[in-house]
Amino acid sequence: MQKPILVTGGTGTLGRAVVRQLLDAGHEVRVLSRGSRPANVQHGWATGDLRTGAGIDAATSDVDAIVHCATTLGRKDVAATQCLIDAARRNGDPHLVYISIVGVDRVPIPYYRAKLEAEERVTNSGLPWTILRTTQFHDLIARITSAQRRSPVVATLAGVNFQPIDVRDVAERLAELAAGSPAGRVADMGGPEVRSHRDLTRAYLDSTGRRRILLPVRLPVAAFDAYRRGGHLAPDNAVGRITFDDFLAGR
Repeated sequence: MQKPILVTGGTGTLGRAVVRQLLDAGHEVRVLSRGSRPANVQHGWATGDLRTGAGIDAATSDVDAIVHCATTLGRKDVAATQCLIDAARRNGDPHLVYISIVGVDRVPIPYYRAKLEAEERVTNSGLPWTILRTTQFHDLIARITSAQRRSPVVATLAGVNFQPIDVRDVAERLAELAAGSPAGRVADMGGPEVRSHRDLTRAYLDSTGRRRILLPVRLPVAAFDAYRRGGHLAPDNAVGRITFDDFLAGR
């Protein structure tokens, strides 16, 4: 009998795409979520909370691999990842696949530092593991602009480029890694294009029919300088296929 692959954060933007990829490839899937299983969901489901540990032992029981997509978007990622590792070790030796971010070791912002420490917890877990770092998702770039939709002026980061990638491209890679042998730290995965934040912002506004004044801003923090130097980019690994314009056209 095939053991399921557990997807943490399986109801999130990336997690949903990973679940679809795994199901389409014929894998048995179990989703970890804090909510109860919806009536229309046919695949496996486990209700649990990585922040408290409730339900995590049951969720990690008898699984072949774990794709860890859940995030608190902050420092609590470290404790949540350790909670998952501890439960997985109590229940066997599943392959742990962790999604991280390009530049977590180069861009000094709190969330990146938490992701880097979570990576270290994975590598020292004693479990077979794989870590994939990717550039920022298209969805994030769009949300930065959308959050300013009521303002007549939209701020962009002066002199900063992004290399956004589509979650469908990332999900395909994660599904492939989860079904394969543990590979350690695999090659970074970047989107197909490196474009200025101003250009990406203008493309988003054009796609929504909004006319706004763009205001380039410079932030007096070390993270801004790291972004300007391209610490979050992977130009030599531009393997994503879906461009930001493709993403916008499909919205």
